Amino acid sequence: MNFKRHLILLATSVLIGGLTIPAQAQNDNEEKSITVTDDEGKQEEINLPQSMTMELDSLMQLYNAKMYLRPDSTCNMPDVNPVYEPDVYKERLSRLPTIIEMPYNSIVQAFIDRYTGDLRRSVAYMLGAQNFYMPVFEEALDAYGLPLELKYLPVIESALNPKIRSKAGAVGLWQFMMSTAKRYNLTINSLVDERRDIVKSSYAAAHYLSDLYKIYKDWNLVIAAYNCGTDKINKAIRRSHGERDYWRIYPRLPQETRGYVPAFIAANYVMNYYCDHNICPLSSDLPAKTDTVMVDRDIHFEQIAHVLNISIDELEDLNPQYRRDLVNGHSELSSLRLPASLISQFIDMEDSIYAFNAKDYKPKRSEVEVNDNATYLVKKNQVERVPAKPEQDKTTDSKSDNDNLQEKASSSRSRSKSSRSTSSRRSTKKSRSKKSKEQTKHVTVKSGDTLSEIAERNGTTVKKLRQLNGIKGSSIVTGKKIRVK
Repeated sequence: MNFKRHLILLATSVLIGGLTIPAQAQNDNEEKSITVTDDEGKQEEINLPQSMTMELDSLMQLYNAKMYLRPDSTCNMPDVNPVYEPDVYKERLSRLPTIIEMPYNSIVQAFIDRYTGDLRRSVAYMLGAQNFYMPVFEEALDAYGLPLELKYLPVIESALNPKIRSKAGAVGLWQFMMSTAKRYNLTINSLVDERRDIVKSSYAAAHYLSDLYKIYKDWNLVIAAYNCGTDKINKAIRRSHGERDYWRIYPRLPQETRGYVPAFIAANYVMNYYCDHNICPLSSDLPAKTDTVMVDRDIHFEQIAHVLNISIDELEDLNPQYRRDLVNGHSELSSLRLPASLISQFIDMEDSIYAFNAKDYKPKRSEVEVNDNATYLVKKNQVERVPAKPEQDKTTDSKSDNDNLQEKASSSRSRSKSSRSTSSRRSTKKSRSKKSKEQTKHVTVKSGDTLSEIAERNGTTVKKLRQLNGIKGSSIVTGKKIRVK
């Protein structure tokens, strides 16, 4: 199948964040597909992987990006994306030191144009961010004897965003679905999601890719199956009468998978030949060396942050598997990753960390008492709380009819009094509710604000702020109003 390129690169450009990029890139998230046209004029729409429709702003809000990435002031390449003859792309792809074949066609060209044009800023980010992640990817792939060029799969899966979650529910750098993740022994529960653990998910992905290769013995089919699952690949093979060449079963594949292998080839191209397209990588400073300690009790990130003077954002970045900022060591021995310089301090001050405001970070009660000293009578949709009736002597149980009539009359008067009392209580509650609304207070989150700082300024606690605003974890959005009273 021979296709002509159908992408137009805009010459107009703007300068943003120190990087010169095509103006169209500002709206790249609006495009969900690319269109290619064959020699007969027939057009085909190919869905883009989610990572190729992502806003760069969301990537630049990641802790590592904010702390360790910046424009390279020494890179003075012109803001021009050169266009080469097809033979140039063919020759460059053939020179890549890979086991997996990297063939050229117009679909591959369309994805190369996408990366080197509209997604120039994202490529600059990924070239800088790869310093955080590629060593882990390579180590995991090498452990299973796999081609190291597979390290660029997360480029098209997640754009190297460890916190990404797809609409289908895939999570993390390697975009594991829950069922596949559990099959490869990644823990997922209300507190932990190891799909976001960079090391564990990378080894699980390498194991999965190894198993797929045992099935298909063809890396293009393995990559396609990683995207859409073995069932859809097997159906495409059956409908193609047993054909096992990716490019021959191509028309039988889902729309996104049709673009997945070309996107993988394009990612390998751009991550190696970015200089030939005048893309300046973001300069990166590697984070401080890290190490892990094992904890056997529950411990909240805020407890660690307060005692060790480390930011919660950094703790979340180092330990992305913990969904609620809580290391659940009480359930099982759990790892906590910290800067190596803080490991000794954590060990020395461990008891102080656990003890810091312990009652505020104990979400579940281990034992409760039941109030069994009262019974409840329900009448006419009203609940009256009355003392439990004590046992009486059997000789006093019988009463005269006259006594019963008097008791009924007394009971009627009591109910009338109770009704007036209930009405009074309702009035009081309304008054309190109105007063409570008058005392409600909201503040606007400023740049750099944390929950702890907002709580301190407004005479409240982080726990109360979470309750009032339904906040889980410590993430807050600059410019958004949150309730403090």
